[in-house]
Amino acid sequence: MPEGHTIHRLAQDYAEAFAGTEVRVTSPQGKFSDAADLLTGGRLTRTDAHGKHLFLGFGPAGHPTPAESIPARPAAPGRAAPGPATAPAPAAQDHDDPDHDDTAPSGWVHIHLGLFGKVAFGPVPAPPPADTVRLRLVNDTAHVDLRGPTTCALITAPEKRAVHDRLGPDPLREDADPGAAHRRISRSRTTVAALLMDQKVIAGVGNVYRAEVLFRHGIDPYRPGRDITPAEWDALWSDLVDLMREGVRANRIDTVRPEHTPEAMGRPPRVDDHGGEVYVYRRAHLPCLLCGTPVRTAGLAARNLFWCPTCQQR
Repeated sequence: MPEGHTIHRLAQDYAEAFAGTEVRVTSPQGKFSDAADLLTGGRLTRTDAHGKHLFLGFGPAGHPTPAESIPARPAAPGRAAPGPATAPAPAAQDHDDPDHDDTAPSGWVHIHLGLFGKVAFGPVPAPPPADTVRLRLVNDTAHVDLRGPTTCALITAPEKRAVHDRLGPDPLREDADPGAAHRRISRSRTTVAALLMDQKVIAGVGNVYRAEVLFRHGIDPYRPGRDITPAEWDALWSDLVDLMREGVRANRIDTVRPEHTPEAMGRPPRVDDHGGEVYVYRRAHLPCLLCGTPVRTAGLAARNLFWCPTCQQR
């Protein structure tokens, strides 16, 4: 399942391709046809992401699109950003009330990719769509196809707010409250590894970031949440913010520090369909990059956990 950085990157990509333009909306598969008929000819006015949930805000044709609502892609190191900000998009829910904001979207498409959802962008003219495409957007310069999502639904602003309300803080959102996550963690006997994957506790962290951030801080994944100190939580949260922002920029997960890259260590680069350089994720039984101890794996809450028993003893 895509982790939160992928969803925030998609929010940026949708905005870059479609924000402020009139969009033709179709559902070749047919499951979204009624909503597509309501949206086609309108404008994409906002995009938003929270955890693993993507939101596309639509207004009628001619609907204004404020520049600050269009997220800018973070710049590569040493290069100027192409838009007004170098961080992921600001939280959009502060602007969702149509009674107080005449640029608020009139409806939102709520997307959750789940395990099998895929998004593919391309130029125009768009090729004939496959009959598995749930949602296609087309304007004068680009098209995008959505296949296989768990959720693809047209919702109202109050329904969108309800989704936000059931999710924990997202390290990529400006409105995130890391203290809210720690309050839940500090009251729980559940392992910190399981809590990091609980989207009600912290939104957007998946199996890769979970394994890697615990390794980077030397924390035993089986420690109860209530044993995580405020200082440890502050360090974990800050690291997640940095790692996930870099994930948005690079569109992949890299978690090794500069001194542990293949070039620095003289080792072969990682070969894995998930891409990116990592310490323990999917490296079961291979030697730890730091101490040489074989990386361990075990099932936890229906997911595979990876850790180094030597480096992670805190």
